[in-house]
Amino acid sequence: MRDPSLYIGLMSGTSLDGVDAALVDFAATPPALLAVHCSPYPGAFRRELLSRITPDASLSWAEIARLDHALAEQFASAVRGLLERAGPLPGTVRAIGSHGQTVWHAPGGTTANSLQLGDPAYLAVTTGIPVVADFRRADIAAGGQGAPLVPAFHAALFRDREEDRAVLNLGGIANLTCLPADPMAPVTGFDTGPGNLLLDAWCQAHTGAPYDREGAWARRGRPVPELLAAWLSDPYFAAPPPKSTGREYFHLGWLQAAGTRLEAYRPEDVQATLVALTAHTVADALHRYCPARPARLLVCGGGARNPALMAALQEALPGVVVEPTDALGLAAEWVEAAAFAWLAKRRIEGKPGNLPEVTGARRRVVLGGLHLP
Repeated sequence: MRDPSLYIGLMSGTSLDGVDAALVDFAATPPALLAVHCSPYPGAFRRELLSRITPDASLSWAEIARLDHALAEQFASAVRGLLERAGPLPGTVRAIGSHGQTVWHAPGGTTANSLQLGDPAYLAVTTGIPVVADFRRADIAAGGQGAPLVPAFHAALFRDREEDRAVLNLGGIANLTCLPADPMAPVTGFDTGPGNLLLDAWCQAHTGAPYDREGAWARRGRPVPELLAAWLSDPYFAAPPPKSTGREYFHLGWLQAAGTRLEAYRPEDVQATLVALTAHTVADALHRYCPARPARLLVCGGGARNPALMAALQEALPGVVVEPTDALGLAAEWVEAAAFAWLAKRRIEGKPGNLPEVTGARRRVVLGGLHLP
């Protein structure tokens, strides 16, 4: 018999570095992580994804179908690794919430769409566990942007009646959730712009490393004011919420699009300026669009483990406590995976998973399609 409290969440984000898998027990308060597992994409496969998921990529239907299946195999492998780590369970997992791998996100215009690959039917049959996937489509059908989806989970887990808070997810893209202490005030959230995406891409291009470990390379550089000003002139940053974005918009080509000559600067100075860009855009968005200035900014995602980025955020937000979500009992790097376990639970229970104030949807809707083994 399936345990109604046990769910698995799978997250593969904009950074394209692999699959985060979390086994969550929702009978506990707060929800308990029973096991976690990170399954990195093999080097050749990650390079292929990076080359395919670009704004100017041209893929055949055969290539899309092959990637869909290959990603599902990666997700199934992550589930197997997670369950091996977990050992004997008190019951059988009720469902898997699989975010899938976003390969295209175009939320604007009259034909808004968002596509995630990672065949959920194959994943369900292979693992023997029901799978909830394709979370964004229902929100888009209701007039929303289909993103960000994690603010509803942030509100369920981190909202506090005694303190105005905000949650910052620093994945490839940074998204902010504003959590007013007033229970009558709406929760709001949106993508502020690049988080780790440009930092990782620039580091890979100039050092060969997939990311700047602990921000050490950025710390060797100094931010370039004119470069930062050129990037900040992009209209995305001034646009009001609801808004969401992705690799289709922010990529290495975007760095040059502002008319900057990057070859005129030391690469480590460009990296330091990218740190400043993320910190500045987050702080500016928080001041502009959080209805109450939060006393605490809880940071999750891989960027929470980058001391250079965390220090830049604290400097940009004097008087605000900036700390990882670990302080409230959920490790920063597992919040998103846990969120998709929670969204799967909402789907199984027939409860809405979106927040119209965040996505711009006309109403709350149940998210995700259910695939049975």
